[in-house]
Amino acid sequence: MWHFRLWDVQDVAVFLSITLYICDLAGAISIHSPQRSLTRSVQDDVFFSVDVTCNGIPTIQWTFMSGVVSRTIGTWQPGVYTNITVDYSSRVQPYNNGSIGLSDLRLQDAGFYVVTVTETAGSSKDTGFVLKVNEVLYEDLQYLSVSALALACLAVILMLAVWLLDKAYRKIAAWRRRTQMPENDATELQPL
Repeated sequence: MWHFRLWDVQDVAVFLSITLYICDLAGAISIHSPQRSLTRSVQDDVFFSVDVTCNGIPTIQWTFMSGVVSRTIGTWQPGVYTNITVDYSSRVQPYNNGSIGLSDLRLQDAGFYVVTVTETAGSSKDTGFVLKVNEVLYEDLQYLSVSALALACLAVILMLAVWLLDKAYRKIAAWRRRTQMPENDATELQPL
């Protein structure tokens, strides 16, 4: 009698275990963010919105990176602990869903922000954000108006100096003409 078995019970159990494990890893950490590129002005606030889901309590870490520097902003586990670095302690507000708020933006805050979510099992996933920080336009206009006013005052002073020098030149030229003229009474006109 022929016994044809394609799969035996042990093979099926191993296959199902591996499949479930891979499915669990694929869906273990999820980081959803509606917007990953943000533009704000100096002194504004920014909110990096994420929604983190994973198995167990995640460890959330935010890192700032630019062309010059890379530094950790903070690390926390929702409901367990929060550790924000000294550089950001007065300006960062962490949230349990993984989001952070950063207040009082500076030009140096422009760069790349990375959130790393780590599960208790050790697997992790990251997502990045780009923040562009613009200078405030009214500061530029104020600088421009002050510069224009200073240049206008300088122009008025220069025009006044040229006018005074011209006046002085004319008086000196008239005085020289008078002193160089011969005083001859002999050249009086004779009656006709």
